[in-house]
Amino acid sequence: MNFLLSKLLSKRKIQREDLSGEEKEDFVRWEKILSGGEISVEKISEFCKSQISIIENQWKDMSNDPKKNERLIIAHNIYSSILKVIDSPEAEKVALEEYLNKLIGA
Repeated sequence: MNFLLSKLLSKRKIQREDLSGEEKEDFVRWEKILSGGEISVEKISEFCKSQISIIENQWKDMSNDPKKNERLIIAHNIYSSILKVIDSPEAEKVALEEYLNKLIGA
């Protein structure tokens, strides 16, 4: 565990097991951020996917007010758009390869 995260839990007199589901997700995300070196496209993709998962879990809370749901929808659209930008070159490459293979008759 990262020194800063360990120190935070110690200061608040909390054990990692005592964290709620959402807090655990944040904690895991923080550990990844602090343990990682350079930022890569793959790390950005993983981050966006984890944020989308968190947002989708928050949508399950039926007591959300409409403003919160609006913000969640906007955030979901942003993270989804980033993932599409990251994944689209690979999808285009695969589609082009399939098309060329059909033309070749392979």
